[in-house]
Amino acid sequence: MSTPDISFKPLWKLLIDRDISRHELQQKAGVSRSTMWKMGRNDYVSLDVITKICKALDCSVDQIMEIC
Repeated sequence: MSTPDISFKPLWKLLIDRDISRHELQQKAGVSRSTMWKMGRNDYVSLDVITKICKALDCSVDQIMEIC
């Protein structure tokens, strides 16, 4: 069984709407630059990373990613 394709487009839109840069999110959520690059390419990131970002932005998972 293959993994579903995911998109982080909702995250990038949310950051624009809240006027937060990717670098600010990286620092606030405590994730690495390479993790942010992975997300920019819609690559796999761990549930731990998703949780950190949701907590940092006070949002739900469906507000930062979607399954294509």
